[in-house]
Amino acid sequence: MPSPHPSFDRRTFLAAGGLGYFGLNLAHPAAYASESARRPTAKSTIMIWLSGGASHIDTWDMKPDALAEYRGPFRPRATSAPGISLCEHLPHLSRQAHHLAVVRSVGDQGRGTGDHHAGYYYNLTGHAPDRSFHQLLNARTPYASDWPSIAAVVGMKRTPHPYLPNAVTLPHKEGAPEHTRPGQFSARLGIAYDPVFVEGTRERHLEFTVPALSLRGDVSAEQIVARRDLLRSLDEARRNAERDLAIRDYSIHQRRAFSLLGSSRTQEAFDLRREPETVRLRYGPGINAMSMLLARRLVEAGVPYVTVFWKGDRELDTLCKSGGGWDTHGNNFHCLRDRLLPEFDRPFAALLDDLHQRGLLNQTLVAVTSEMGRRPRIGDPRSGGAGGAGGAGRDHWTAAQSVLLAGGGIRGGQVFGSTDRRAEFPNDNPVGPEHIARTIFHAMGIDDLHAVDREGRPFRLMEDGRPLTELF
Repeated sequence: MPSPHPSFDRRTFLAAGGLGYFGLNLAHPAAYASESARRPTAKSTIMIWLSGGASHIDTWDMKPDALAEYRGPFRPRATSAPGISLCEHLPHLSRQAHHLAVVRSVGDQGRGTGDHHAGYYYNLTGHAPDRSFHQLLNARTPYASDWPSIAAVVGMKRTPHPYLPNAVTLPHKEGAPEHTRPGQFSARLGIAYDPVFVEGTRERHLEFTVPALSLRGDVSAEQIVARRDLLRSLDEARRNAERDLAIRDYSIHQRRAFSLLGSSRTQEAFDLRREPETVRLRYGPGINAMSMLLARRLVEAGVPYVTVFWKGDRELDTLCKSGGGWDTHGNNFHCLRDRLLPEFDRPFAALLDDLHQRGLLNQTLVAVTSEMGRRPRIGDPRSGGAGGAGGAGRDHWTAAQSVLLAGGGIRGGQVFGSTDRRAEFPNDNPVGPEHIARTIFHAMGIDDLHAVDREGRPFRLMEDGRPLTELF
């Protein structure tokens, strides 16, 4: 199957390959029908993705009465919400739990593959992996015929922002380039609705780069104008090829590159140095903390959908056998306690409190999820077996995971669903990623799920699942 994006020379492409839909009203008229149906509760969504698969049993679905080989050494702690307990190593979030709805009964219902690519696809689109995922596993690349991401759907359904993208992904495109994860893209909707992919690094965590905002030092504004004129001439020469969808999409990228390059307001929106140092300190140091702060900054500016993909730490790759993220095949408890949980706890709690203090939480849905949970029975054969409860790993586990929701009309301080006594399988109110996707659409007032694909053919975006209206 072909890649969802055509391949072009990077110099010709003007660094616009990561750009997504903004500013240009390219939707079909039916795309915005839902806007008139009712006023949405949430104006924006922030999705925080714990890349690799966060351990539900060690964080927000703890089983203190289970056998030691399941529960591990962590203990639950009371929180600001009666009836909700969280891991003892989440002290900051525990003080914000009254904002949270914890959905503990999410599972793939046997429809996944147990691998990352299928988990990304299912949880980012709300659509179960097709046969190709079962055949290719993590070799399955993004296809142009894939279902669009939730981010792309929201971006398409919302009126274009006057100067910012409708959907932003930061601080990286997940898995790119070697293992680019499916589910991140607009796919069959067409490249016009891809998120803008914003890049950040652990080394320079205040500097976020939108590809089209970065010019090499030897490229002047006059040269940019000259290139634009040249590209117009090339466009004219290619007019007979405009029926080709890849060429059409490429032209969209060109126009957006110049639009971003000329917008000072766009550049300002991504400049974290405009935030007071006291605010940055509340979130804490590091790329993941600053990504959450930038997400708040973007929704405050009116961006409808922001995805924060956890930026892994290569130092953890060997220690946790995790690829640097939450895929803790080895040393699960040490890596969570000493590195991953502290790096998540402080900024995420600060984000919730910051949105609340600014009066933005009611109109901003915040979600925390990942591609899977972790195997409740301790000991991953791929990392040497049990190895003792303190240093053991947990394998992939797609049969059960938890999702955190806050804001956007969600009633805080509640738990939805449950898993069995070992956190292995959903027990009460079992749901799938399709229910979470529908809940996000519901929170944002998107009830019309009809769309037109990149070839002009109408289709329905989702058939499965239902919104979890009980949470509102």
